[in-house]
Amino acid sequence: MTAFRVPLVIRGEVIEGDEVEFGGRDPATRFRGPDVARHLDRLPLSPPSAIADLHTISFDEMLDYLVELGERLNFASNRHLQEALELTSRTSGLGRPILEAVYGNLGKVFNRSEMREMADVLIGIPFLEGWVCTRCEGPSSSHVRAFGARSLHVIAGNVPTISAITVLRNAITRSDMIVKTPSNDPLTMIAIARTMIDMAPDHPLTRHVSVGYWKGGDERIERRLYQPANVEKIIAWGGLASVQHISKYLQPGIDLITLDPKLSATIIGAEAFADEAAMRECARRAALDVGVNNQQACLNARVIHVHTGTDAAGLAKANRFGELLFAAIQQLPATLSNAVPALDPELAEEVEGLRYAAGLYRTFGGDGRGGVVVSQGDEPVEFSPLLSGRVANVVPIDSLDTAIGAVTSWTQTIGLYPDRLMHDLRDRLAFQGAQRLVTLGCATRRTIAGPQDGIEVLRRMCKWILNEVHEDDPTAIWQDRAELAATAS
Repeated sequence: MTAFRVPLVIRGEVIEGDEVEFGGRDPATRFRGPDVARHLDRLPLSPPSAIADLHTISFDEMLDYLVELGERLNFASNRHLQEALELTSRTSGLGRPILEAVYGNLGKVFNRSEMREMADVLIGIPFLEGWVCTRCEGPSSSHVRAFGARSLHVIAGNVPTISAITVLRNAITRSDMIVKTPSNDPLTMIAIARTMIDMAPDHPLTRHVSVGYWKGGDERIERRLYQPANVEKIIAWGGLASVQHISKYLQPGIDLITLDPKLSATIIGAEAFADEAAMRECARRAALDVGVNNQQACLNARVIHVHTGTDAAGLAKANRFGELLFAAIQQLPATLSNAVPALDPELAEEVEGLRYAAGLYRTFGGDGRGGVVVSQGDEPVEFSPLLSGRVANVVPIDSLDTAIGAVTSWTQTIGLYPDRLMHDLRDRLAFQGAQRLVTLGCATRRTIAGPQDGIEVLRRMCKWILNEVHEDDPTAIWQDRAELAATAS
């Protein structure tokens, strides 16, 4: 059994020793780190006004810092990232070739032009730089500024890139953050924080980042930490259990921003089944939406509605498409997708059970290589929320209305083919609950300069402060109103 060390980082200081042992999601992998409960008094920013130094940095200076950080997140020379890979390759659902590619591209998150676009589109750089006059009528004017907040991030570990995005969002909003890392990736955020310390230990952006691991639901920590005196915003990635741990501590003064798990889908129009060549092309595109990063992300496709019809000819097309899709998934490069040692046990049991319902489903694969289950009617498999490890469900339909009706508020991304379907269906899909529509094959090419899960995350992370100036005599206004009321009566 291998034991790794996961230190605690508090505002530019790396804390080791005084360790307790934790279990990763892989039972054979353990890691050790400081008991966060013993350092709780140092975690919250005190006093709250200490956040002021972040607001003295210009936006361009902030970009300079982040660009340099991106350059230092060079996997070939960054020992912190190399250590993170060794642990994550044992705890993640991603294969090592995928993780090596992800770590190799981590620094690209901090691209100057993309960061500027992100800030300007999602917030507005002038609001980050100072007070903006938003209303001016006669003697009255209103001014608004976006300030950073004392935040706590409970991040997910399905893809290491989440750690880099969290650092970026925190910097752009000029926030102070405490990060709780996940058990399936406890070290990537630590690696980025340590890189920041190596680069600029006294920089405000470095000294407003704290990172540690504790088991979710540990009341010794969460009861004391999740208080309005300590944090103003909690940004929580994760499932029901994670959010339930947090929600019991919510009270006025804490804003919870949840980025909960989603089940993304696909809708493929009748044009894709005109001939074999068109089916092959769509299968190649759909394979990317299903297989990239081993279907670990919320935006990966699970259920694929195909407008083939459910008569004998339609089912033949759907089954052929399922066969082509499974083959295309196997052909994805190892740096994007690879076979898993074994499917999730619950999912594997469900797939195995389909053998006893041969007339209702046809299955291609269904093992560590992934699989495609083709429904022989217009209903998805009952276990569709479990689909993972490159296992997808193809569902033939007679009408696009069936696919639209299957969309709920749990549906994040929908890949569509052909593109004209986006124009035809986007309002109806949005009304049903869909949160992102994208060209088939591009589901995993998500722009960071856009909403996530139907939320403007960056705007929510900020505190929007209003300053009103009235240059007229307020007593005269109230006197006028009193006289008007007396006349009316």
